[in-house]
Amino acid sequence: MSDQHIVDRIEVVNVTKRFPGVKSLDAVSFGVRAGEIHALVGENGAGKSTLMKVMAGAYVPDEGEIRFEGEPVQWHSAAHAKRRGIHVIYQELVLFPQSTVAENIFAGAEPRTRVGIIDQRAMNRQATNLLDELGVRIDPRERVRHLSVADQQMVEIAKAMAGDTRVLVLDEPTAVIAGKEVQLLFERLRVLRAKGVAIIYISHRLEEIFALCDRVTVMKDGRRIATQAVSATTREGLVRMMVGREMKEIYPPKPAIPDDAAVLLGVDKLNVGNRVFDASLTVRAGEIVGIAGMVGSGRTELASGIFGAMRTSHGTIEVAGVRRTRMTPAAAMRLGLGFVTEDRKSQGLLMYLNVAQNVSATTLDRFSRFGLLRSRAEREAAAASIREYGIAGARPAGSVATLSGGNQQKVLISRWVRVCRSVLILDEPTRGVDVGAKAEIYRVMRQLTERGLGILMISSELQEVIGMSDRVLVMREGRISGELTGRRLTEHDIMRLATASHVQPEGGGHALVN
Repeated sequence: MSDQHIVDRIEVVNVTKRFPGVKSLDAVSFGVRAGEIHALVGENGAGKSTLMKVMAGAYVPDEGEIRFEGEPVQWHSAAHAKRRGIHVIYQELVLFPQSTVAENIFAGAEPRTRVGIIDQRAMNRQATNLLDELGVRIDPRERVRHLSVADQQMVEIAKAMAGDTRVLVLDEPTAVIAGKEVQLLFERLRVLRAKGVAIIYISHRLEEIFALCDRVTVMKDGRRIATQAVSATTREGLVRMMVGREMKEIYPPKPAIPDDAAVLLGVDKLNVGNRVFDASLTVRAGEIVGIAGMVGSGRTELASGIFGAMRTSHGTIEVAGVRRTRMTPAAAMRLGLGFVTEDRKSQGLLMYLNVAQNVSATTLDRFSRFGLLRSRAEREAAAASIREYGIAGARPAGSVATLSGGNQQKVLISRWVRVCRSVLILDEPTRGVDVGAKAEIYRVMRQLTERGLGILMISSELQEVIGMSDRVLVMREGRISGELTGRRLTEHDIMRLATASHVQPEGGGHALVN
């Protein structure tokens, strides 16, 4: 059967949506079929979220129409669309942490006894049945606040399936999970696809698109650029459609690092708690050293130990010629280390403060006189950072919470560069960031190394590790299992070292492959 004879479960036809001063959607047509997982990709600001809110009844289109199972519809509200079976799972999960799993699944639609009170036994039984269908073992009586993020996500999906869900939208579902949790999510989505649910999958992680999805639609500047079968496109093709550049143009050229470049950071046989063992590494001026490995291999713990955020029990850390057996964050900052954490919202940014206050957070003493903050100087410094790092849409007095993920990340980097004189540690620097913003962050990283800084970068994206790193250290089970450079810096070799049994070479170092 040809595509034009297949009726989409839900589609929009020539939909336009305007907001003051901007056209968020420009005559967009898009549809998803029953029993398919359809990826929606594009840079931040491409119109993906607006399109989903139109399809889910949160926004009313200015032009065009919505069709549900072949018939034109007008949603009166998001609740109206939800009653018809359209369920959206946002990146920030909408659950009641103090309530039980069952209470969250059936919130507002609890089974009741003949006298009208909530039937706890029936509710727990039905919740168990839904979770069993998804292949998830969770006690329905457990408080949601005690669950892992991955299990909370499964509760959201079970909540969607408690009704007659016809369309399921997932917005960046893997932004807060990784490794086995991602594979578990994929398995559950495939189960739902087999049951005939139409699934829209929004993600910046292109490798997930090829692992999971049937078709992909690319959006740019409020327009639909193309819809293709995933099997008929490539990662490079998607990037070209999203940002108008080739994949190879995303990563800046790698400079030649002189053999006599100064060693800015030296770590010798460092142990961090019971997670990292005998880790040794160096970072030289002008160099980006990548740390790769599977989730749980000890990458973040190693970075935290170097910066003093986690307690070390053995080994030494040498920064700018100063050697320490114990590091603290305050000492690390005095020595010129910076640390951009992987969780920018809860551990990095001060979400209730403005851009200027976030930029100056590590250097408040520079903006204070006699114990009083010089707000004008703080704002001027923030304005300079906004210009230097190209933080789009930012004002010194503006909210950092309203910025895109990529621009929030630039705020964090600009904050730490203010104190960083030797090595900047970046843990997942482009997590949850679109391809265009990634290119901007990569440009900033190379600019920093051109000034003589070193960068220690942790990343789960192998393409990013290969594209940005001058050298790569691979970790497995808390140990550095090898170093890759030159022609051997490939996905195959990274995965081989990340998954092979650790073999400690003679002399106590790690294997060098080039």
